[in-house]
Amino acid sequence: MSPEQNPTPENVGAEPRPGRLTTAAALVALEGVALVAGGVYLLVMGLTGHPDDRSQAVTGGVTLIALALLPLLAARGLLLRRSWSRGPTIITQIMALPVAYNLLQADSLAIPGGIALAVVAVATLVLILNPATTRALGITGPGAARE
Repeated sequence: MSPEQNPTPENVGAEPRPGRLTTAAALVALEGVALVAGGVYLLVMGLTGHPDDRSQAVTGGVTLIALALLPLLAARGLLLRRSWSRGPTIITQIMALPVAYNLLQADSLAIPGGIALAVVAVATLVLILNPATTRALGITGPGAARE
């Protein structure tokens, strides 16, 4: 038994964190911050503005803030090189792609947001699935033993 809740292999901690991993963590954190900002905006506008449905605006704002916890926790896990953080990161990017597609279908100022979200999601997927990132997180293939 180890006093550390999520022990990492000693050899992983000795190596410097790859730039790919740091960049992926930054992009995931950026998505989390964007969700918090959108949630706060909806919440404030729902409480102080004149929305069509005040309860729907407040509920949407609280939901976005709650959803922001997943990418923010995943980004922290990536920076700390926790292997569990890879799953939530991938799930967040897969969920972001349909949102980006819907934003691209709009005839409004949402199109640049859709482009930015798609670029961030694809770039994060490429970075997080990179073999160097996988090794840095201490993830081994099926049947492989950790050293």
